[in-house]
Amino acid sequence: MAHRNQQELAHQKNVKKSHEIRKGKRKEGSLTTSQRKQRDSEIMQQKQKTANEKNDDYLENLGAICQLGVS
Repeated sequence: MAHRNQQELAHQKNVKKSHEIRKGKRKEGSLTTSQRKQRDSEIMQQKQKTANEKNDDYLENLGAICQLGVS
């Protein structure tokens, strides 16, 4: 019984999503697969760059702390 209800809810959600896409309320359909991959790649590169900068800052601070302890 619960399984049937879950199916019905999923169906309603998909119908609503498809109506929104047709009406133009959603922009998901406007990008091709290759455009989406390019966009996602650029986002991930930016995130990686930010993470690397944070890691570099951490290592610099750690080195400075170690220098203070050794002196």
